[in-house]
Amino acid sequence: MTPEEVLEILEQLRTGTIKEYYVENQFFLDFRKELVKQKDFKHFQGTAERGGNVRYQYLQEARS
Repeated sequence: MTPEEVLEILEQLRTGTIKEYYVENQFFLDFRKELVKQKDFKHFQGTAERGGNVRYQYLQEARS
């Protein structure tokens, strides 16, 4: 997964174009590397799934 692909997915989550995105465990580190650079990082919520996959959603209010 390229940084450009990750940024596009993050923007789609922000704008509500997509409600959630599943990241397979093999792409998790690539995804997270770009995610933590975002100024609104705390608005993204990741939920671990079975097998090491993570489901991300964008929250209107930042998590604590």
